[in-house]
Amino acid sequence: MARPVRVHHVITRMILGGAQENTLFTVEGLLHDPSFDVLLVTGPALGPEGELLQRAGERGVPVRLVEELRRELHPVRDAVSFFKLLALFLRARPDIVHTHSSKAGILGRAAAALAGVPVVVHTIHGLPFHPYERPHVNLLYVLLERLSALWTHAIVTVADAMRDQALAARVGRRRQFRTIYSGMEVEPFLAERPTREEVRRDLGLAPDDLVFGQVSRLAELKGHEYLLEAFRRLWAREPHCRLLLVGDGRLRASLLSQARALGVADRLLLTGLVDPSRIPGLLRAMDIVVHCSLREGLARVLPQALLSGRPVVTFDVDGAREVVVDGETGFLVPAQDVDRLVDRCLRLARDPELCRRMGERGRARCREDFSAGGMVERIVGLYRELLPGVGFVGQSEARGGRAAPALSGEAHAASAAVAVAGRPGN
Repeated sequence: MARPVRVHHVITRMILGGAQENTLFTVEGLLHDPSFDVLLVTGPALGPEGELLQRAGERGVPVRLVEELRRELHPVRDAVSFFKLLALFLRARPDIVHTHSSKAGILGRAAAALAGVPVVVHTIHGLPFHPYERPHVNLLYVLLERLSALWTHAIVTVADAMRDQALAARVGRRRQFRTIYSGMEVEPFLAERPTREEVRRDLGLAPDDLVFGQVSRLAELKGHEYLLEAFRRLWAREPHCRLLLVGDGRLRASLLSQARALGVADRLLLTGLVDPSRIPGLLRAMDIVVHCSLREGLARVLPQALLSGRPVVTFDVDGAREVVVDGETGFLVPAQDVDRLVDRCLRLARDPELCRRMGERGRARCREDFSAGGMVERIVGLYRELLPGVGFVGQSEARGGRAAPALSGEAHAASAAVAVAGRPGN
């Protein structure tokens, strides 16, 4: 094409989170490629988790704010968001719309299809349906994702596990899927400064404290309740251990209450919300990184911990085993199994040499697979594959052509339903 390829990335909100960092790194990478003209479309970054919009502005990322695009289900706001996205796509005529998160993925893909956008891509950072949701709600999410997949050229997943779970629910077809691991700036995690000692001194931790830590929002399904119970047992056997929780969220008060009830509040250190630039140092301050989330696409903290040379003990959910090799770079534990969690943490706590070996193996394993540059290269490669012209699912591939399919009357009605039934995204 004589002009740059217009790409609109759409995400529900730009809080401090894995899906949001992934999206921001992708957009930043495309900005440095003269082949692309990129726009980030998002709702307001509401909530206690912090925001990335300021960083986007500082780095020159063009942003279009859709005020009504929110995480929570709200039929009126969702309908307004849908029509605002549709108007934007009709006016700007992007060549590619790339959506992220569930709410933006459903509304954005429907609007892109109606606007005749030539190529529609969606990234699954975490599926909206899962074992901890109510069955009738899961059914709605599955139906919406199946419908949205009909007008999606490619579905990117951050882990093979996400692809397999989607296909098991009959969302999309195998040929639509491409696994591209979520990228990050690996250099700060490989660096030596700030040192473990410097960060510990700033946090008030002693040099000989045995520090377990988790980095995540203080939110539902992040599993902090299991970690606190496990830590109670660990402290009984290792009196010099401390627990460092990095992040903030609406469960902060209840977790502090649980810590007091368990008698471990004095051994608990909550950092609250921190700038992402501090995460590498905080990981270096830990001896063992624990991740007890019950639901993740692929938790970014797992490769970040390994890049920092720290072993990981994690619940074996979703994409965790694609990063953590059990017994080699850390330990995989069945979800909610506190006994096994305690056992694996004690093994590492009592074997510093094992911790060192696991950290070194993990660093070597993650250095290439999770770089932001590599992620952007793979996404650009996917765009270039799609731009010459691909058909939507259900179209005759012999027709070729870049134009999006005309929607049937049923699809028009379904898209209207999508506008008012979108799922609260991640």
